[in-house]
Amino acid sequence: MQIEAVPELQDSILELDFAALLEASFAEETPERGDIVTGVVVAVDEQGLIVGIEGMKRDGIVLRKDLDRMGADLDKYHVDDEIDVMIIRIEDEDGNLLLSVSQAQQTEDWKRAEELMETDGVWEGVVADANRGGLIVPFGNLRGFVPASHVLDLPRGLNEDERKMRMSRLVGETISLKVIEVNRKRRRLVFSQRDANRGTREQRKEVLLDQLHEGEVRKGVVSGLRDFGAFVDLGGADGLIHISELAWHRVNHPREVLKVGDEVEVYILRLDAEGKRIGLSLKRLQDNPWTLVDDLYHIGQLVEGVVSRVAQFGAFVSLDPGIEALLHTSQIAEPPPEDPTLVVHEGQHLLMRVISVEADKQRLGLSLKEVPEEEKARWREARAAQMESAAAETEAETEADAEPGDDEAVATAEQAVSAVEENVEQEDGSVLETNPVE
Repeated sequence: MQIEAVPELQDSILELDFAALLEASFAEETPERGDIVTGVVVAVDEQGLIVGIEGMKRDGIVLRKDLDRMGADLDKYHVDDEIDVMIIRIEDEDGNLLLSVSQAQQTEDWKRAEELMETDGVWEGVVADANRGGLIVPFGNLRGFVPASHVLDLPRGLNEDERKMRMSRLVGETISLKVIEVNRKRRRLVFSQRDANRGTREQRKEVLLDQLHEGEVRKGVVSGLRDFGAFVDLGGADGLIHISELAWHRVNHPREVLKVGDEVEVYILRLDAEGKRIGLSLKRLQDNPWTLVDDLYHIGQLVEGVVSRVAQFGAFVSLDPGIEALLHTSQIAEPPPEDPTLVVHEGQHLLMRVISVEADKQRLGLSLKEVPEEEKARWREARAAQMESAAAETEAETEADAEPGDDEAVATAEQAVSAVEENVEQEDGSVLETNPVE
């Protein structure tokens, strides 16, 4: 007996078959541009590689220039090798599937860099190049960058050429680094040598703090200059010489006394183990000029000095042997000028009278108004005579060195004399400017 098929049952079977096929089609996702897939090398020739991609059931091309970008030789690849590639274009102008080995490997490098940054890991790399901005360090198929500000032990305050020269010495060296920025879109991979060595440097500083004692003298190298002072590397850790400890005389900027790279002996002024700070001094190793003040100066004495700076309350004047005295506004003129800069200026030579001496407090007071006009006149004449004598000596020395007919030497002598004469006139003028208020 023959059984006829039930129509409803046939419809159910068809629906089940269609659903299974649909689900299977979703399961087999077609690779798209930017995907990394595994392929098999089908052929190797001078143009590059032909790679079969199973999921796409078609072959793709890896161009020779893509391999050259990695510095890879064709001999490295053989038929039937499995390699990872990135899909660059599903179809180029010639209908080819375009693949890239280098970008597939770079993607892995980007992932590795991101993992290092997330885990705060330390990685060692070899410096390939250096420029004014920093160091170039290869990271797999990527080029990492170490900004100059993140290069360890690079002295502060260097100009661009000096900075590049110092960093060039690191080319070929293996250094420890930490990843501090990963940006695939901008293709930025930034490292820091400073951060990688921060822990080690802190440990060295702790060890150094245990070894140092206040009052002892140590050798170091000036590693950086700032407006507020100079940093000195004592051997793995920096100490600070505050600007007030650079010299007994006033220092406007540390560059007046030191430059980066100088080897110096420093006095250990103070140690702060808790704050991990090392205070240093340069002037404590120099003779204190104030110990000589009582022998050199007395009240009522006339002295010549040079204005080193002008403040609202008066002017500071440099005197031998390297001290700064105060010319208070009240001692400039009668009545006192509201603005001292209208009467005295930096670099001006003045004749003044000593009105107070306190060597123990490192203070010496001067007065301009207590110098009689006749004293100033005699001083101006004597000073002008000295400068004229100096000009004459310069002229005689230059003429003695000049060969007969040496017009250039004669011209130089004339210029020197002219310059000295001009200085005499300017010096006279600067002193005469104070006459109306003396």
